[in-house]
Amino acid sequence: VSHEHPMDVAFVHGQCPCLFFLVSAVSMFLNTLTPKFYVALTGTSSLISGLILIFEWWYFRKYGTSFIEQVSVSHLRPLLGGVDSSSPTNPNTSNGEADSNRQSVSECKVWRNPLNLFRGAEYNRYTWVTGREPLTYYDMNLSAQDHQTFFTCDSDHLRPADAIMQKAWRERNPQARISAAHEALELEDCATAYILLAEEEATTIMEAERLFKQALKAGEGCYRRSQQLQHHGTQYEAQHRRDTNVLVYIKRRLAMCSRKLGRTREAVKMMRDLMKEFPLLSMFNIHENLLESLLELQNYADVQAVLAKYDDISLPKSATICYTAALLKARAVSDKFSPEAASRRGLSTAEMNAVEAIHRAVEFNPHVPKYLLEMKSLILPPEHILKRGDSEAIAYAFFHLQHWKRVEGALNLLHCTWEGTFRMIPYPLEKGHLFYPYPICTETADRELLPMFHEVSVYPKKELPFFILFTAGLCSFTAMLALLTHQFPELMGVFAKAVSTFIRNSPLEFLV
Repeated sequence: VSHEHPMDVAFVHGQCPCLFFLVSAVSMFLNTLTPKFYVALTGTSSLISGLILIFEWWYFRKYGTSFIEQVSVSHLRPLLGGVDSSSPTNPNTSNGEADSNRQSVSECKVWRNPLNLFRGAEYNRYTWVTGREPLTYYDMNLSAQDHQTFFTCDSDHLRPADAIMQKAWRERNPQARISAAHEALELEDCATAYILLAEEEATTIMEAERLFKQALKAGEGCYRRSQQLQHHGTQYEAQHRRDTNVLVYIKRRLAMCSRKLGRTREAVKMMRDLMKEFPLLSMFNIHENLLESLLELQNYADVQAVLAKYDDISLPKSATICYTAALLKARAVSDKFSPEAASRRGLSTAEMNAVEAIHRAVEFNPHVPKYLLEMKSLILPPEHILKRGDSEAIAYAFFHLQHWKRVEGALNLLHCTWEGTFRMIPYPLEKGHLFYPYPICTETADRELLPMFHEVSVYPKKELPFFILFTAGLCSFTAMLALLTHQFPELMGVFAKAVSTFIRNSPLEFLV
């Protein structure tokens, strides 16, 4: 029988005696534990990891990031001497980030769709044919607020017809609104009453155009009278502002009627005249109507001239601006573009410019390509859109898909290059490339704007953080161990002792 001391054995094998005794003590402690301890241990571990998993998942769904990852990046990295690459290195960077944050907040608001359809002649006809409602209550409520803002003022009570229309714009029932408009017309020629009938009662575009022409005659008379009195006080100034909004709206809708009835050159002339007459009313985005009409005429030189004026760094962007610029760049090279030839010889300067323009457009609104490439079915566009959202993508593709199809090879070039955008911005929710980070608010707002039967496009998709997957695996593993230990206590006890023996013996051979 050997009487060697364990410390001598440790020295003989070249092992650290302190570590040897520590592992031996741990092994002896584990050998004395009962199966009930293992059941309690694994059950508690499973419970704790499950709670961590639930908290991580809740935090991720609410804030779009992992709590553990955020804490480690924000607090542990500076303690360990790491440098946050996203922190500004100069005052200009911090100012730029502040501007981006302000832009992000402003871009989350809902905008009036400049190409919105007519309720009576288009939206209602869709409902009659399909039995589906293309507009949501939220969207129609926003339109009601727009009408009250643009078509009413504090002095409406002075004119009986305007007082009736002020109530009509607040009415939820469509038939009640139409009845109120007819009641107002019985008193006098009321421009806003004609507008309501043209938008909601007219069942064809020709009928809507006839009513808008009557509205134009009444609106011009009110505009001239209020223009002469606008400097006589704040009340007259507000009335003139309202009459201006009414006149601009009527002329813009008349131009859209001409475009829908095939008189595109007439529509272009009306839009140009309107933009010259009222250059400060950019809130109506009439230039987007003009761009679409010019593309229909294939007048690409004039399209480029409009883009040169409105595709400015100081002006708000839109899918129409970005994708029209990309279409013009693609038109120069798309007819001869071949991905195989480009991979062999590389991209030419013109092709590189086209690809960069497509990447810029896709970064601004990543939902558009799926509609242009017909990977997703189109629906009628809503009356309001969210910039960079699915609603804006639908509104753009609904009117501009035909223009992309008309340019030979443009859709092929888009198909080959659009997904490359996301290799440049792997974390679009946190950091952008040419624009500020993609706003998280788009999904919620689009679900309010788009009908229930439409599957809202949510892109870029949020990838599950590593720590959520890790805690899910840890929770599942410990829960399985707890179940096995409870069902087979003796067998799991033997397994635990074998593992402890393996840990005690095997790794120590490699320690100095």
